[in-house]
Amino acid sequence: MTVTTLSPIEFFLAAGIVGKAVMLILLAASVWCWLLIVEGIIAVARFRTALSRWHRSETTPLVASVIEAGVKAAALRLPGESTGEARVRIMEAMNRSARSVIAAVEGGLPNLAVIASVSPFVGLLGTVWGIMSSFSAIAAAKDTSLAVVAPGIAEALATTAIGLAAAIPASIGYTRIGASIGAATQTLSSLIEEEALDAVNPSVKHRRLKEVV
Repeated sequence: MTVTTLSPIEFFLAAGIVGKAVMLILLAASVWCWLLIVEGIIAVARFRTALSRWHRSETTPLVASVIEAGVKAAALRLPGESTGEARVRIMEAMNRSARSVIAAVEGGLPNLAVIASVSPFVGLLGTVWGIMSSFSAIAAAKDTSLAVVAPGIAEALATTAIGLAAAIPASIGYTRIGASIGAATQTLSSLIEEEALDAVNPSVKHRRLKEVV
């Protein structure tokens, strides 16, 4: 195996079968990572827009199920139920529906965590294999010169670099998108509390849930 440039294609072509397999796996993980990041950014943007419109008393398909759950709970009358109990019941109904919405927004976010945690170890597999190849070449050539060990070391370092290239954006994407979803979820919880409170408050007339009580 001879490597004369730092071109990724040259590294790939010069690598052994195991090294090539590791590089292909990591390349696929990297592409998948960026697709998940783009999907997550779009999902968070849609979620924030839906919450903003809800705050302006507008309904969007994304949160329609949550509002519908609140409407049904507010319309239900239970004998002897206090105002506080009715509010809690409405909130619970809306929160159950909200969990499904949040799960849909998260989408492939857990997969980003998997890529971030697994990619370095897959790269490490290629690293170890490349070092083993170098020692094997030393034994076969009975020579410890740089020309003998360099190809295996280059393959080892290349797989390490590709593993990090997949893991770093996955880790950053998971952290940032997860934080954004967490903040939006807090906003959703606040809106649910407001809607439930207004639904059982006789002095409030403008909320959606109030219209059915």
